[in-house]
Formats: sequence, structure tokens, C-alpha cells
Amino acid sequence: MSADTTPSTAPPRPVILLTEGGTRQYSGVGRARAAAAIAVVSWALAVVAVVLMFVGRPVIDELLWFFVVDASVACVYGTVAAVTLSRRAHPVPWLLGLAAVGGGLAAFGYAYEVWSARPGGLEPNETLAMLQNTAWVPGTIALFLVVPWLVRDHPLGWEWLGVLAGSAVTTAITLAAVFEWEQILSLFRVSIGLGLLTAAVVELRHRFGPAEERNGLGWLALGTTILAVSFVPVVSPQTWLPFWTTPILHLVSQTIFPAAVLVAVLRNRMWGLRLVVSRAVLAGLLAAGLLGLYIVTTLVLTRLLPSSDGLAHLLAAGAVAVAVQPARLVAARRVHALVYGDATDPSRVVRRLGSQLVGSTSVEELLSGVTEDIGRSMRLESVTVDAEGIDPVRWGRPTEAPTSVDLRHRGERVGVIEVSPLPGEALSARDLTTLRDLSSVVAAAVAVARAGADLAEMRLRLAAARLEERRVLRREIHDGLGPSLAGIRLGLQGARNLLATDPEAGQVLLARLQDEVDAATNGVRSLSHHLLPPVLDELGLGAALTELAGRYDGSGLHVDVECDRLEGLDPQVAAAAYGIASEATTNVARHADATHCWISAVRHVDGFLLLVIADDGRGVSADVTPGVGSRSMRERAEEQGGSLDVRPRPGGGTEVHATIPLEVARA
Repeated sequence: MSADTTPSTAPPRPVILLTEGGTRQYSGVGRARAAAAIAVVSWALAVVAVVLMFVGRPVIDELLWFFVVDASVACVYGTVAAVTLSRRAHPVPWLLGLAAVGGGLAAFGYAYEVWSARPGGLEPNETLAMLQNTAWVPGTIALFLVVPWLVRDHPLGWEWLGVLAGSAVTTAITLAAVFEWEQILSLFRVSIGLGLLTAAVVELRHRFGPAEERNGLGWLALGTTILAVSFVPVVSPQTWLPFWTTPILHLVSQTIFPAAVLVAVLRNRMWGLRLVVSRAVLAGLLAAGLLGLYIVTTLVLTRLLPSSDGLAHLLAAGAVAVAVQPARLVAARRVHALVYGDATDPSRVVRRLGSQLVGSTSVEELLSGVTEDIGRSMRLESVTVDAEGIDPVRWGRPTEAPTSVDLRHRGERVGVIEVSPLPGEALSARDLTTLRDLSSVVAAAVAVARAGADLAEMRLRLAAARLEERRVLRREIHDGLGPSLAGIRLGLQGARNLLATDPEAGQVLLARLQDEVDAATNGVRSLSHHLLPPVLDELGLGAALTELAGRYDGSGLHVDVECDRLEGLDPQVAAAAYGIASEATTNVARHADATHCWISAVRHVDGFLLLVIADDGRGVSADVTPGVGSRSMRERAEEQGGSLDVRPRPGGGTEVHATIPLEVARA
């Protein structure tokens, strides 16, 4: 399918969210300098810390795990904060930057302490050493107590309570860490409970919140839960979770949480980052999942096979090898749904569009539902369906030149669909591919809408034609048959009186009345034959046209009929053809001042009946307004899906050309 795609190249603008309630303007396109500063500082701290640790050659213990977490937080969240902040000035990337810089400072503080403990190292510094226990606190705690509340486009309502509570707990834990308060464990317990509550609220938003904000929230809820649970070993050393579980869970959360923030804050418009995020999350999930499977399997088999002498590890490795491919397939589907939303599965959107085709009660409702489904599924700013013969249907309001894709149905261009991404964003190649895939469904919807509009118009025209036919019948009966019967009734009364006094005059009057009855009978027969002669049903269209021509014998108009084999015609097709021929011949007799008329009916090889009525009369002037008869002929042809054309005849006169599909009435 060929499509005209014209991507927008307009410069970035402030983010504008268009909803049913109106237009709300949010923060601008980003803070490039601040984003670069966060990335440079966090990465520099992490690199320096790793170098110092390498030089210091630390003892491998639990604290080293926390160093790995702090360094990875600096790199991962520093990158995510920079990417997000450079594209959208939002509170969330600032908090991610705080976590990144805090993690870098904590890693640097621990590395400096390790290096200073070596012979010949730098002098110990209490302030720098304290960073490892305090610098990470505000950013990390805010990740699961404050950030999830702020990942939204709609203004905060009662959710401000969650932001205030999370900020208060974060501040309290930070002060407790700096001043070494004894209440810090109690504050951590509060943070765990509040974190789980925050995760539950995010999951509810994922299930029941605004459709345009749901993508990524499920993963954000999972990451928030992991971060909250990771502090359980800290507050309860006697728990069944070992102490090293905390850094492990922090590392696992870094596989999920940053990607969820990227998707949710940037609303699925990450340009080339999509592929990077997708592969990074997939790799992280596989690594974490397979490592967890290996550890759990090893622990279980070691208890079941205490004297296995390495057999437990071998069987665990085999279980991991077997689980690699199924785990990859499951994780890939989940990750694609995270990064691309509904756009990763066009069939899901097609099914929803199909429900619109079935459930809509009007053309406007059908196209409005289709445009809204595409806009919400692909997270667009606006969608416009502009179809020929139908008023344009719009969802949203574009703020820049849109991208257009042709709508084609059975090879015919039926319109165009125009879409525009959210301000400051762009459509990717995958978006355009999805849009082209959906355009065929939209084209079908447009075709259905056009067919519905044509059907409604045809019904109105058919009702008007039937009304006009009734008016003609009423006029013929009222002006023709009615006066004739009234005259005959009066004549019979006169003949009745004459028979008693002058029988001979009475007989003459009865003979005259008999002639009038014959004339009235012929008029009724002619009227009925004009509508639908019995011979049409009994012998077919050819015989009916021959009978039609015979009516004009002796009238001064000679009518010739030429027909090929017309047996087996659908009765509706035959009736329409006869009606056209009868009306056209009547027009010739009344208005053309012609001496010769030709009727030709030929079954064409392309599946239609070609009917031509020609005369040698004076022709039809170009400025003549078509009358009832002409409109009636055209409507008869169009009711069967055909067409009718009135044109000058070469050599003088007029030709009426009608084409009627032979199979339309059976469809």
C-alpha cells in the first residue's frame, strides 16, 4: 500500500496536553545544560570512585556490595535524569539527578576511605567518610516515596498528601543519618510502609487511571515495591532476608525503575532511545531472573542432595540453560509492552477499532471512536480523518504541521489520516509503520461510513421517487379516469331516460358510452403497463420492450428494438431497465418531435446491462432543467448501483445511456 508520509520538522515547543477538559500547558522542552551537568558530575564521581577502589584494593565484604550499588546509581540514574531532563523539564528528573549525585558522592566517600586506609594513602577525612552513609539517603528514599506520585501529566489532587508525606519522611531520614539519631530504624520502617502504599496507589492508577498515563505505571509500581522491600533487612537484621539482599534488590530495581520512569515521563516518545531501553531492560531482567533461578535452585538442591558433591550446581546450571529461551520470550513481550504500549501490538488496536465498527450507531460516532482509539493507543497529540464526501473528524488539536498517510480501500484512495505527536516529540519509523498498518482499518471504517451515508441518501431519494410516482398515479386517475367514469355515469342515466321515450336515441348514446368505456379501459391498461407490464414477468425484458414499441404503431413514431439474449435477468434489474426505457420513450414521443426511436439492450461481458434509447428528434438543450422523468430514470439506475447519462446523438437527436450491474440486486 502506497502512503504519503510527511514527518514534521518543526522545532521543539513547550509540552501541551490536550484533554476533554481543555488545554493545559506543562513545562518546556527541557534543560539541556542542567541535564549535561548532572550526567557529567554523577559519572565523574562514579569513575573517580571506581579508580580509587581499584587502587585501594578493598576487602571483599558486604560494604563492597553497597559501593557497587552507589556507583551504579550514579551512572544509571545520572543517565536517565540527563536524558529525561534534556527533553522535558519535569520534577522527576531533578529527583533522579539528586539520587545520581548522592550515589556518586557515597561511592566516592567509601572509595576515599578505602584508599586512605592503605599505607601511603591520603589522610583520612571524616567529612568525606561520612558521605558513604548520608549522601545516598535523600535521593534514594525520594525514589520510592516521592517520585511515583509525580509521574503524571494531570495536576495533583489529593495526591499532594502523598508527596508531602514522602518528602517529610525523606527529610527526616536524611537528618537522622547526618546526626546519627537512634530513631532512624523507626523512620526506615515508616518508609517501607509508605513505599508499599505508594506502590499500591501507582498500581491502581495503572489499572484505572487516565488511559494516556497508564503505560509504564505497572513497572513503576513493581520498582517502587522492590525498593521499599529492600530496606526490610536494614530495619530487622533477624529477618529471613540476609543483609546482602538490600544491595541485590537495589540492583534489580535499577533494571526496572529507570526504564519505567523514562517511558512514563516521556510518554513513549523516546526517539532512538527506545531500542536502547528495550534491550537494556531485557538484558537486566534476564540476568536478574536467571541469577535468582540459579541461586534458588542451588539452595534447594543442596538441601535435598547434601552429599551431591557439585551435582546441585550442575543441575542448577542446567535449569538456567533450559529456562533461557522461554524467559527471554516472556520478558521480551513484557518489555515491548513497557516501551511501546499498545503500539507494539497493532492487532490489539485493530480489535478495538473493529468493536467500533460493530457497536457504533451513527457515522459520526464510528469515525469519532476510531480517531480517539488511534490517538490514545499511539499517544498522539491529534488525529484527523479527512474522507471524501464526509466532514473531517478530529480528535485533539494539532499545534504543528501533521504527518499524513493515505487511506486506501480496495485500491481506491478514500481519504487521508493526519496525526501529530505530542509537542517537542517526533514520530519514529515504528510509529509510521504502525500507522500504515492501521490505515487499512481506518479506510474500511471510512468506506463503511461512506456506504452508510450513501444508503441514507439513497433511501431519501427512493422515498422521493415513490412519492412522485404516487403523485403521477393520483393525477392520472384524478384527471383522466375519474372524469371519464363520472361522464359515463351521467351518460348511463341519460340513456336510461331515453330508452323509455326514444329508444333509438338511447341506443346511439349507449354505443357512444361503450366507446368511452373502451378508452378508459385502454388508459388503465396503458398506465399499468407503464408501471410494470405482466409480460415482463412472463416472458422477460426483451418481450416487454417489444410490446412497448408496439404501443406506438400508428402514432407517427416508429420504435425499433434490438436485444440480445436477456434470459435469466434478475427481476429488479429487468424492472429498472424497463422503467428507464418506458420513461425515455415517453419523453421522445412527447418532447423530441422525432419520427424514429431505437431501443438497444445488450448484456455486456464485464457484468452489466447496457441500455441505450436514441431518437432522431431535435435534441435536448444544454440549459434545460431535468424534469421528473429524467430524475426518475437516473434514480432507477443508481438504485441498482448503475449510472445514467443523457447525451447528444451523432447526426441529431438524443441518446440515453444506462449501465446496470447484473449482480447488484443479488448481493
